Amino acid sequence: MMNLFLIHQARLCCRFVRDFMESRIAYFWNELSDRYPQWQGAESSFAEAVSLLVGCVKNHGKILICGNGGSAADAEHIAGELMKSFLLPRSLPESFCSRAKKLYPQHAGALTRLQGGIAAIPLVSGVALPTAFANDVDGQLCFAQQVYALARPSDVVWGISTSGNSANVNQALRVARLLSCRTLGLTGKDGGEMASLLDVELRAPASSTPQVQELHLPLYHALCACIEASIFGE
Repeated sequence: MMNLFLIHQARLCCRFVRDFMESRIAYFWNELSDRYPQWQGAESSFAEAVSLLVGCVKNHGKILICGNGGSAADAEHIAGELMKSFLLPRSLPESFCSRAKKLYPQHAGALTRLQGGIAAIPLVSGVALPTAFANDVDGQLCFAQQVYALARPSDVVWGISTSGNSANVNQALRVARLLSCRTLGLTGKDGGEMASLLDVELRAPASSTPQVQELHLPLYHALCACIEASIFGE
């Protein structure tokens, strides 16, 4: 009888978590689509992306992000929103604070000003590694090499390409799949070659590069806000 009660309680808990997540997704999606009606019709993909990324974080995975040019800037922007507080305060675990006070009492005040972070790595950062690899091996593999060295099956590789045909981004996504990582992409136009390499695609309904990039930014802001709320919200 007790086992049946525990099973019932577990089901209720799972249902509550699912409903809570769905309400958060709906809130951020409605806010986005009201301001940018061009994204209407992509709600299910948005929900899938949130679920994918939140699952990655809860499984202690990393989010590896890559793109070129303006999309490289977007990759760094996304990582910045995830690695530190975005819209919500992110309290540190009490165990960390207590340990800091015990081991480094003179520095505990500074150390406990850190914020909860989501492990996100922009593969576009740095110059030495990608230029060395491009010079010594193959420039189209500069992101793929980093994915091969860093990625684990619990990670998500997030590619950004306005055309979907960025060769170095697509090679990174292929390596991600070879390593059993999940893949997420922000694309535009017809999705290009990238579309077939993605578990979840968010395709901006625009053709010109500037217009696609203008739609990518509010979309990934909404994603970051939703992930933060799911991980650090009350």
